[in-house]
Amino acid sequence: MFKFLHAADLHLDSPMRGLERYEGAPVDQIRGATRRALENLVRLAVDEGVKFVLVAGDLYDQGWKDYNTALFLSGQMARLRDAGIGVFVIAGNHDASSQITRSLHLPENVRLLSTKAPETIMLGDVGVAIHGQGFAERAVREDLSAGYPSGCKDLFNIGMLHTAATGREGHEPYAPCSVDGLLSRGYDYWALGHVHRREVLHENPWIVFPGNIQGRHVNESGRKGCTLVTVEDGSCSLAHRDLSVVAWAVCEIDTSGADEPEGVLDLTRMRLQQELLNAGGQLLAARILLSGSTNAHTELINDQERWVNEIRSVATDLSDGAIWIEQVKLRTRPHIDMEERLTHDDPVADLLRHLQGLEPDGDLLKPVRDEVAAIRSKVAELFELTPALNLDSPEVVRGVLEEVKAILIARILSAGGAQ
Repeated sequence: MFKFLHAADLHLDSPMRGLERYEGAPVDQIRGATRRALENLVRLAVDEGVKFVLVAGDLYDQGWKDYNTALFLSGQMARLRDAGIGVFVIAGNHDASSQITRSLHLPENVRLLSTKAPETIMLGDVGVAIHGQGFAERAVREDLSAGYPSGCKDLFNIGMLHTAATGREGHEPYAPCSVDGLLSRGYDYWALGHVHRREVLHENPWIVFPGNIQGRHVNESGRKGCTLVTVEDGSCSLAHRDLSVVAWAVCEIDTSGADEPEGVLDLTRMRLQQELLNAGGQLLAARILLSGSTNAHTELINDQERWVNEIRSVATDLSDGAIWIEQVKLRTRPHIDMEERLTHDDPVADLLRHLQGLEPDGDLLKPVRDEVAAIRSKVAELFELTPALNLDSPEVVRGVLEEVKAILIARILSAGGAQ
């Protein structure tokens, strides 16, 4: 019997996204989260007495200007070396474009598999054969697994691959492959990487995405970690283990039952209490989405700054620093019969009908897109760290437009247009 850990997508020192600054925002704690998650991985490996650790790509997050990230990684790998634990790594798309991985040597217990062709490493003491190939270039469009050798007889065979498999939303379609293609290699376990959500593609033999070890923004919500694999008599059992220190969550709150903003605060408090329990002691980074038809709509919209900060105050009171509000989005609607109001024959109804009919397509946003394109190259880093500025995303554009429409409609109605 032996055990090993399967991890992927460490993205060490990722800049994180959405780190809006306000008083008390734990920016340093969040930016250090990927390092703390790696420390948790190393601690878990030592405590479980694993024989080796697999990292299926993306140690780094690309483009670092100094060696501090790689030096931190080296120190953690040395801790595993001192515990007699080997580490086997394949380069992912982010590693392939990083100069650090090409020029800084890691401790001798770390083996980086070839990027030129599939490589097989035999571990005679435990009867294991590890097969894998890393990315030589950032964008790998061919099925690397098609060139992997067949499994070695009388050994426990592990395949390592950084891949989007048959395609996953939010991930570049790199190194595409099929489940049937992977099964044809005759391996006992496939250690995949690149997709940041945990997913089991097949059981017995296992084909697994463990997900990343730490969510980097609100679209990578929930608790993250690695897979602990126990092998006995040629078969294996799996267990997910949490490693992350920051849990991201999107909290959509239906405000329909609230007649005033204070009632919205009560609903928000209850939801945050539940999410804090779900976070299991981790720092909770939450995005609040207020939705629904409510009498509180006009006051919320007309004094957004106050009510956004009231919500942040609720989080502070609840947790004494254990909750950070990443963003508050107001998607509420006035508690009136809009359909009936739009049937009126007056200038206010005409204006409301025009606003309701606006859609984020056609030529509506072309002038804005042109302006953004002209400055994008000068502030590329800002666009990378602030997804809300991505006007190439239909989802982002639609969200911004809906917020603007809500503000305008609330102000029209509060000025007397609701009669």
